[in-house]
Amino acid sequence: MEEKKIHIFDTTLRDGEQVPGCKLNTKEKVEIALQLEALGVDVIEAGFPVSSPGDFQSVRDISLALKETTVCGLSRAVLKDIETAAEALRHARRPRIHTGIGTSDLHIRAKFNATRAEILERAVQCVRWAKNFVDDVEFYAEDAGRTDNEYLARVIEAVIRAGATVVNIPDTTGYCLPYQYGEKIAYLINNVPNIDRAVISCHCHNDLGLATANAIAGVIAGARQIECTINGLGERAGNTALEEVVMIIRQHQDLGFYTGVKPEQLNPMSRLVSDTMRMPVQPNKAIVGSNAFSHSSGIHQDGFLKNAQTYEIIAPEEVGADSSKIVLTARSGRSALAYRFRKLGYDFNRDEVDELYPLFLKTADAKKEVKDDDLLQMAKALSVAE
Repeated sequence: MEEKKIHIFDTTLRDGEQVPGCKLNTKEKVEIALQLEALGVDVIEAGFPVSSPGDFQSVRDISLALKETTVCGLSRAVLKDIETAAEALRHARRPRIHTGIGTSDLHIRAKFNATRAEILERAVQCVRWAKNFVDDVEFYAEDAGRTDNEYLARVIEAVIRAGATVVNIPDTTGYCLPYQYGEKIAYLINNVPNIDRAVISCHCHNDLGLATANAIAGVIAGARQIECTINGLGERAGNTALEEVVMIIRQHQDLGFYTGVKPEQLNPMSRLVSDTMRMPVQPNKAIVGSNAFSHSSGIHQDGFLKNAQTYEIIAPEEVGADSSKIVLTARSGRSALAYRFRKLGYDFNRDEVDELYPLFLKTADAKKEVKDDDLLQMAKALSVAE
């Protein structure tokens, strides 16, 4: 099977920054952008230049700082937005303007008080405007997840004819089920005659917890770009998590996809974004959560100690995480207890572990987690008893 590259479009600095309390200054944005480039992402959406002087400056400075990665600026289907984005991107080695408009009937009526014909015309016009400034133009059909497929196909055909190089099919409200989103991508591939002239992009939100699943369904159906954020940050419940889609693609090599992201940098990148944006990562977060490689159940601990692959499909060092952890709780067994004692320099035999185990359970029932200091006291108590 021929391997197909999935382009990783990171929007941490734009969609991720829309999380309340996550506002970044220009210096912080440039620092994260440089690390994203080192991580190996293909496109960085650096901001929404017309929204504020600070965002304009950030996009400009990131354009000056990056050497290889495409720098993207967001705009609405408004000439001033597009002109401002073009100016902010003027120094980028690989500039992209990301422009578009809502295409669902709800957006057409409620947001724009317009008709389908008028929105189609505005969609084409914004791409033509952007094409006057850059060769690489991405068009977003906002709320594509709830847009009628036949109308969506007409819009996508028209914007590609106008010069769009990437067509973004956002599930803006996180509404779609994976099979529905995959079918939507497949419908476009089969019903847009010029679809081979553009890359289809997945931009999925996590309102129902399906952003990652929908993005993967999209690439299986034929999309070749995923728009995502570090730690899944984003508007409301967040966006597709970059670390998740990268490792799904890496784990499921049978799909025939690959990315240019360096997986060993995922955890350091996660910590940088978390610290800079002052947004903690939930402990059970896939790939980058503090518990992602922790084991506390006795059955799991015993299997892990015999062969790590029994309960870990990813080695922690593969994604730049600390080593796996055996966490001692009241659910832990003798093998985990003996292992942790060995880590402290005590090589107790089976009888000694059996003697220690009731004392361990008593301590574990009184605490959430048994720590090294507790173990040292148990070891001391055993030696006194002997």
